Amino acid sequence: MPEFNSNEWIALATTYGVRILLALAIYLVGKRIVAFTTDLMAKAMTARGVDPTVGNFVQNITYYLLLALVVVAALGQLGVETASAIAILGAAGLAVGFALQGTLSNFASGVMLILLRPLKIGDFVEVAGEAGVVKDVAIFATTLTTPDNKTIIISNSAIFSSNITNYSTQATRRVDLIVGVSYNADIQQVKNELLAIAANDERILKDQEVTVGVVELADSSVNFVFRPWVKTADYWAFYFDLNERVKVRFDELGIEIPYPQMDIHTIPT
Repeated sequence: MPEFNSNEWIALATTYGVRILLALAIYLVGKRIVAFTTDLMAKAMTARGVDPTVGNFVQNITYYLLLALVVVAALGQLGVETASAIAILGAAGLAVGFALQGTLSNFASGVMLILLRPLKIGDFVEVAGEAGVVKDVAIFATTLTTPDNKTIIISNSAIFSSNITNYSTQATRRVDLIVGVSYNADIQQVKNELLAIAANDERILKDQEVTVGVVELADSSVNFVFRPWVKTADYWAFYFDLNERVKVRFDELGIEIPYPQMDIHTIPT
């Protein structure tokens, strides 16, 4: 090992100290520039009306790519050859890729979700056995908020490999309601009352046909199907109101909504 005198040690420490300080400065300043650039890009996409789902995903990808360039530049300042650094990072990335195949699958699924767009931020969806409003579609996972305000994070691969039910893509939805009445009830009266309820609610779309008819002669009741159409935004409020209005109106008219019951006949012995 070569011996250095005090002056050589000082010169060596000064040289490498300056390099380390410059590399640290490049990293810190570069990181701030990257954050500023990606934020500016996000604002520009928002101003141009780019979908938030796509905007957030592109912003995240751009941020990490630019940050990787900053790290390479900082390593170059330390004397590490850029080509060697890129080769090392590539080899390390390959090794990590084999170790984290599930994570890469989530990344690939995230890209496909962005390209195909079966869901977007703000949609109410049912995926991988969970239902909620999409809050974010990130690189590796998607975040949902449930109606009772729980946060659910689902891996993108689980979403992309499962059935996706999106309740927000269509402007209108059909409300399917089953109304059971007594066998003693007047069928035509029940139909007329259900149609009257539909005619008196402004939320029901008048250009869509309202279906009312006997769908089943069940054990304890005659079941009517009641199918009006409403705007998707009005669906749940209308659904709850409709159940209440049917019950109140039928009570006023004396139309019985029976409990489940069974007639038992005994045979004398």
